[in-house]
Amino acid sequence: MTINLILLGPPGAGKGTQAQRLVEERQLVQLSTGDMLREARASGSEMGRRVAEVMDRGELVTDDIVIGLIREKLEGSDAAGFIFDGFPRTLAQADALDELLAGMGRKIDAAIEIQVDDDALVRRVSGRFTCGNCGAVYHDETRPTQKDGVCDQCGSTDMKRRADDNAESLRTRLMEYYKKTSPLLGYYYAKGKLRSLDGLREMDEVARDIGTILHEQNLG
Repeated sequence: MTINLILLGPPGAGKGTQAQRLVEERQLVQLSTGDMLREARASGSEMGRRVAEVMDRGELVTDDIVIGLIREKLEGSDAAGFIFDGFPRTLAQADALDELLAGMGRKIDAAIEIQVDDDALVRRVSGRFTCGNCGAVYHDETRPTQKDGVCDQCGSTDMKRRADDNAESLRTRLMEYYKKTSPLLGYYYAKGKLRSLDGLREMDEVARDIGTILHEQNLG
C-alpha cells in the first residue's frame, strides 16, 4: 500500500522539515515541483524541452506540464508513498491531481495542515539562516550556532539568509498563500482528508503528531 500525502501551511510553517523526516523515516518520496522542473530541464527529454522553452520565455509552467511530470514520477517509482511539495497550490491543480491519481488507481490519503500564528511565523522566519556549505538550518533565537558564525555540523563560516526571509516579504507571501492556497483547506475538508496540527510546537512534537495522524488513518 502506498501513501500519498499533502502538507499544507503558509511559508515557514515547517513543511519542508517534516517532509524530509517522512522521507528518512518512512521511505516516502518528496515530489517537489521546483526539483522536478529543474530535473526535466536538464534531462533533454521531450517534456524537458517543453519546460525549458516555457522557462526561457520567462513564463510560468502550465499545470498540464506539472501534472505530466508528476505522472512520470509516479509511474517510474515503487516507493512506499509520496509527499506532494508545492503542488497543488490552487483548486484547479487539486482537481487535476485527483483526476491523475484516480486514473492510476491512487488517491490522496491525507492533507495535513501545519497551523501557525502569523506573528510567530514572522519571528521564526526572519531569524532563520543556513549553512551555505552543508545546508544545516539555524535560528537567531531558537537554534543559534554554538560558536558565532560557525556551522555546528561542518565548521563552515559560510552562513546565508534568504533575501525574502524578512517581515515585509513574508507578509506579502502570506497574503499570496491566503488568497490562492488556503482554499485547499476547505477542499480537502469536504473530502474528509484534512487533518490539522499545531505547527508552533517543537519539531519532534510536530513529527509525532503527524505519525499519530497516519496511524489513525491506518497509514502506518
